[in-house]
Amino acid sequence: MAELRDFKIFSDLGPKDLKALEALVRRIKYGAGEIIYQEGAPAFGFYLIFEGRVKIVKRTLGGKKQILKIVGPGETIGETTLFDKGVHIAYAKTLEPTEVGFLERGDFFEFLIKHPSVTFRMFEKLSEELKAFQCKLAERSYSGSKERLARIILELGESGIELSRTELAEMAGVSSKTAIRTLGELEDRGVIAVHDRKIVVLDPESLQKMAEPFPFKLNHNLII
Repeated sequence: MAELRDFKIFSDLGPKDLKALEALVRRIKYGAGEIIYQEGAPAFGFYLIFEGRVKIVKRTLGGKKQILKIVGPGETIGETTLFDKGVHIAYAKTLEPTEVGFLERGDFFEFLIKHPSVTFRMFEKLSEELKAFQCKLAERSYSGSKERLARIILELGESGIELSRTELAEMAGVSSKTAIRTLGELEDRGVIAVHDRKIVVLDPESLQKMAEPFPFKLNHNLII
């Protein structure tokens, strides 16, 4: 389980400041498959992931889904609405039993006034994610389904996260049919082994040759 000091945005804080921050955090536990916040719901703050895994999902008007990112301990969700006081543009759903901490917007802003280093760390994190989403947008435009799936499979293998074939398709931005066919091809070639929801990487070198990784490394508990 992560502690407040493990969050990058709070890495400059000392023990006294972390204790003051802890008093502002409301801890909430969720089971697997539960919704933390809904798409279109008003946002009153943001969430810290202390334990478990959460997927952030955007729905299209046609009912299709796109997993925007998967986060684990030490990461945050819902922070993109902090400064515009808007609504959530996607929903957050747990992949496994999860414990989060909710920080109300007003309390957090008062804390930021006294601790400006957190503001810079927050913008640093948002900038990093923005660059990752720009890379993913380019990947969707110029890379084939196999290349996209290869990158996601490699990252999932490193993190130990298990996704269904449908979720993997939603993460890579391909159809379920394409994901199933590609996984079958990779399994036949001995590159991966598929056991229920778990994908075991047998030949990472072959996957690395297919994939085009981002030109920078994200936190291992953040997959975009």
